[in-house]
Amino acid sequence: MSGQHSTAEIAPPKSAWDFRPREATTGHRYVVGLLGAGIGGSLTPRLHEAAADRLGLSYAYRVIDLDTIGQQAEGSAALVRVAADLGYDGLNVTHPSKQLVQDGLDDLSPEARILGAVNTITFHNGRAVGHNTDHTGFMGGFRAGLPSAATDLVVQIGAGGAGAAVAFGLLSAGTKHLVIADIEPARAEDLAARLAPHFPDSEVSVARTDSVAPSIRRADGLVNSTPIGMSGHPGVPVDPALLHPGLWVADVIYRPLETELIKAARERGCAVLDGGRMVVGQAVAAFELFTGIRPDADRMLATFRAAVRSSAA
Repeated sequence: MSGQHSTAEIAPPKSAWDFRPREATTGHRYVVGLLGAGIGGSLTPRLHEAAADRLGLSYAYRVIDLDTIGQQAEGSAALVRVAADLGYDGLNVTHPSKQLVQDGLDDLSPEARILGAVNTITFHNGRAVGHNTDHTGFMGGFRAGLPSAATDLVVQIGAGGAGAAVAFGLLSAGTKHLVIADIEPARAEDLAARLAPHFPDSEVSVARTDSVAPSIRRADGLVNSTPIGMSGHPGVPVDPALLHPGLWVADVIYRPLETELIKAARERGCAVLDGGRMVVGQAVAAFELFTGIRPDADRMLATFRAAVRSSAA
C-alpha cells in the first residue's frame, strides 16, 4: 500500500462492502490499537479485550501514545501505514489525530467523509479505510438509555468534533429540528452548513450559547458536546434554571460520569444520559468493524462502569 495520499486524492466509495464489518474469521489472532496523545489511561483497551475474552477470541489491543513514543501529531498518517505494514487489523483514533490520519488512508466511509474526522480504521484486503463510529456510538447509547425519548426538537451545545458526530447521529435518526449553539458562532455555522444538505427534511439552525434559552424551553432534549463539566473544566454549559421535567439531557463527558449538568438535570426531574453510553456504543461499533462480531453492549457497559469505579478509587 502506498503511503502517499492526500485527503483530496481519496477516491469516492466504490461499493458498499468497503464499509461493512469484516467477516468473522475462526482462529484469527487480532491485533488492534489506539492512536492518539496522552492516552495511557484510556479504558478502551480494557473494553475491547474483555469483550474478546468473552467471545473466546485471541485479541491484543495496543496503545500507540504519541507522547510516549516521541512522535508529533503530524506523523499520524505515517503511523497508520506502519500499523498496516505490521499486520494490524485496525486502529481506533483519538485526539489529536482524527483529521491528520486521513492522508494515510485509501478510502473513507460516507459518514467519515461528511464529518471530516476518523475515529476507526480498518485494514482489510490491502486497503486502509477510515470510519467514524462516534455518531453510531452516541445514538446506540441514546436508544439504549433513553429508548422512548422524543427528538423532534433538540438543542445541542458545542460544534466541535464530538458535536459534529452527535449532530450527524441525531439527524440520521430523524430529528426534525436541531439547534446548534457554540461559544464560537462561526464554528456552529460551519457545522450546520456541512450537515444541512445531507438532511433536507430536517431544519438545522444556529444560536449563540447566550441566546439559546427560548429553544431549550421548547425542546424535547438537550445535549452537551463541549468539554464543560469534565475533570479540569468544571461548570455547566447552560443555566440549570432552564432545565425542566419535560426535557431529557445527555452529556458526552464520561470523566466524571456524573457531571454537574447531569446532576442538575436529575435534580430537576429530567431523564438523563451520561457519556459512558457513547464510549461503549462507539467501542461496540469499532469491535464489530474489526472482527465481524457484534459484542454484547450491556456487558461492555458493565465492564466500562467497573473500570471507571476502579480508576476513581
